[in-house]
Amino acid sequence: MDNRYSRQQLFRPIGVTGQQLLNEKHVLIIGVGALGSASAEALVRAGVGHLTIIDRDYVEWSNLQRQQLYTEADAAEKTPKAIAAKVRLQAINSEVKIDAHILDASSAELPELLQTVDLMIDATDNFDIRFMMNDLSAKYKIPWVYGSCVSSYGAIYTVIPDETPCFQCLLDVVPNSVMTCDTAGIISPAVQIVAAYQVAEVLKLLTNNKAAVNKKYKTFDVWQNQQFEINVENMRNPQCPCCGEHATHPYLAYENQTKLDILCGRDAVQIRPPKPTYYNFEELERTLKTHGTVQSNPYLLSCQTDNYRFVLFQDGRVVIHGVQDELEAKKIYYQLLG
Repeated sequence: MDNRYSRQQLFRPIGVTGQQLLNEKHVLIIGVGALGSASAEALVRAGVGHLTIIDRDYVEWSNLQRQQLYTEADAAEKTPKAIAAKVRLQAINSEVKIDAHILDASSAELPELLQTVDLMIDATDNFDIRFMMNDLSAKYKIPWVYGSCVSSYGAIYTVIPDETPCFQCLLDVVPNSVMTCDTAGIISPAVQIVAAYQVAEVLKLLTNNKAAVNKKYKTFDVWQNQQFEINVENMRNPQCPCCGEHATHPYLAYENQTKLDILCGRDAVQIRPPKPTYYNFEELERTLKTHGTVQSNPYLLSCQTDNYRFVLFQDGRVVIHGVQDELEAKKIYYQLLG
């Protein structure tokens, strides 16, 4: 196995020294769905020495179209993604240490897991966790690579504490959309492109090639053959609550986290965002029609499916009728609202 990484070592910016650095590094991937699968496999094949993966979900049939680590057997058995991913990754490279955690990533569990982590990869499906990662990155000085994709679109950005604007700084320039993979679909090329860019940025940082890092916010539409980059280098906000001079890291605080309440006697779970969030009901109604019967009035929007009823109020509060499990309610919430 002496020549396992020979082709990668022939790439001059990495070389033998860079390969040794990769072997010494620890990367945390939050989410091993589409993006997490692709990134984890690439990093394991590249010889990153230690990989920690976190995911709260299990494998479903709809995942197999784009989540490359999983099989039909995993979907049939509803195997937790973290477990199925570890089995496959370990079969690819038995030399890599892989820690797998089946959990809903939160500010309570993550700090302990970050103690030896050199870099984080965002492979999540919601902004709650991304803003939490952003605060953890600033607090513990750990770079992270943001990535998202839906339909044929993708976006990538690398956050380096004390050097680049953080994700919170970019709130005014990051495109906002209510599309999710469950409402607008997704094609695998969009996933693979985002993952490729994320892994490239990770390899640069882990091998001390920081000068090669792309510090622009990059977006693309692989179907429309479009690609854009936003120069954000001057958008660092000195008053940013995450990375500014008097940072408070608000998304690590309980009061700023999404709350879930089981409504006693109503067979329903209420989800409250950390602050009022106002959606375009007309746009959301169009996307939700693929899931069930949609009704709306000036105060709320309701979507009735075969298994549950999803009710969204003007301030972003949601009640999901027909479920009592908080994790299932949160899964539905992020599937429909992102």
